[in-house]
Amino acid sequence: MKLSDYVVDFLARRGVDKAFAITGGASIHLIHSLGEHPDAGYICMHHEQACGMAADAYARVSKAGIGVAIATSGPGATNLITAIGCSWFDSIPVLYITGQVTRFRFKGDTGVRQIGFQETDIVPMVQPIVKYAAQVTDPAMIRFELEKALHIAKEGRPGPVLIDLPDDVQRLDIDPASLQGFSTPEHARASELDDSIDRILDLLAHAERPVLVTGAGIRLSGGELEIRTLQELLQIPVAPSWATMDMWPSDSPFTIGGFGTHGTRAGNFAVQNADFILAVGARLSTRETGSPLSSWAREARVAIVDIDAAELAKFERFGKSVDVACKADARDFLQAMIGRVESKNDLPAWPDWVQRIADWKSRYPVVSEDQLSEQPINPYAFFSQINDILADDEIIFVDTGCSLAWLMQAFRFNGRQRAIHDFNNTAMGYALPAAIGGWLAGDGRPVTCIVGDGSMMMNVQELATVASYKIPLKIIIINNNGYSMVQQTQEQWLDSKYYATSSEGGLQFPDFVALARSFGLPAIKVDANDSCIKRIEDQFASNEAAVIDVHIDRWHRVIPQSRFGRPIEDSEPLLERSEFLENMIVKPLDVSLEGK
Repeated sequence: MKLSDYVVDFLARRGVDKAFAITGGASIHLIHSLGEHPDAGYICMHHEQACGMAADAYARVSKAGIGVAIATSGPGATNLITAIGCSWFDSIPVLYITGQVTRFRFKGDTGVRQIGFQETDIVPMVQPIVKYAAQVTDPAMIRFELEKALHIAKEGRPGPVLIDLPDDVQRLDIDPASLQGFSTPEHARASELDDSIDRILDLLAHAERPVLVTGAGIRLSGGELEIRTLQELLQIPVAPSWATMDMWPSDSPFTIGGFGTHGTRAGNFAVQNADFILAVGARLSTRETGSPLSSWAREARVAIVDIDAAELAKFERFGKSVDVACKADARDFLQAMIGRVESKNDLPAWPDWVQRIADWKSRYPVVSEDQLSEQPINPYAFFSQINDILADDEIIFVDTGCSLAWLMQAFRFNGRQRAIHDFNNTAMGYALPAAIGGWLAGDGRPVTCIVGDGSMMMNVQELATVASYKIPLKIIIINNNGYSMVQQTQEQWLDSKYYATSSEGGLQFPDFVALARSFGLPAIKVDANDSCIKRIEDQFASNEAAVIDVHIDRWHRVIPQSRFGRPIEDSEPLLERSEFLENMIVKPLDVSLEGK
């Protein structure tokens, strides 16, 4: 059996029916084997970065739980690196396979930069952003390396892996029956859960203003049902990270809303005034806590559950005290916690705290009546209304920048939809190829791609993939003729000089409607608020792809937003100090007491 045939059959037997690929001289045998296999195939993309992003999304959505991207050597391999970063920082199991020059063309220890054409040392390049990377030079080790890579990709905190296959190794004949396998190592499961849960329950019993923070680790562990069960038992307010915003119905009295530098006022007031926070599967990035970390939830007792010991250890290093640092799989913790809570007859209740949060949500709505009636289109009005035409189980792939922040602030999730983004690498250009991968994961759910004009240009070539595979994506471009989130930073720190972020600063964009039509895709331009949703709804009624170019005023910004140096509860535009102080239960920081 040819080794490349073995690789493809190995993946097909594990439920991977599609690999995202761009062919090349060092990957043609793998592509050929995909083309010949009855239960697997390839999807032709137009950039290796897009291949990796599609594979990343495939892993997030598919039942197989792992994605595969294939690239040739040299620039093909290096073009995968941004996508590998997306998988690494979001803990997504993806197998990246790169072709390599034949073994007799290796530079070895000659000291030269390259012998073989497009020879590139991809393994050491990617090692900081993969869980495992190996070059297979001995064909007898192919089963071992594939089994090891897939085990490592899914074990513990998941993440990407890479296998580099020289061209001559791919085309060698092997005997599958004689191949060495990988033995899964035994791990001692010494658990400290009982002790941690005792301490957490004690902190809960004495809390007056508790908040449950939910993170991506819950979904990675398969604990969605358990977290909902625990919340219902405790009746505790929830502050979701962006990666779990879609888990919680926006209209629930227990859903606080987003928090952090681009969170909502209600979410930030609740988190910052809490006296106890239980964070499960959330690494609490600086986007969520603001800087310095010590300013976050500064008078709260804090319990954090994370599978990664390094994530738990970082808090002390950055000046944040943690009362309970529980190293555990999120689902294991939740199951144990539910068992303990169900056995208790004296659960605390916090009706006054829930009402205080409801008052904040009422007092500081994300979307105002003025925005809903504004002409032309107001992005907050748009994102609050767009869910009226999306399916109850829609998967929304959203790109970075203002589009992401507006969605997370204003969209009204129903608890059944999915919102997917590369939340931690947050690469411009992710959403379009990811939406392709998500749709091809094959569960039949409708998929919408929401992308800013700047991000659209990063992988615009994948409109050809949408057209050629007849993928019925609805692609909404939020078009403000520039990089508005970066412009907002330029306004805060650089005298509103929009270098490289605007047309006057040298940044130019095409006519997206004409561009989409050149790929053979239907496209419309929408620029009026009163007809916006109806015109988009007409496009969604079709079973075909559609590109919808939504024009908004260039001056719209993310509001509220926390400026560096202020705690997240004191976001811009700044409230009058008397009003701000009315909302503070804990002591304000000095920076919030100075000036306006």
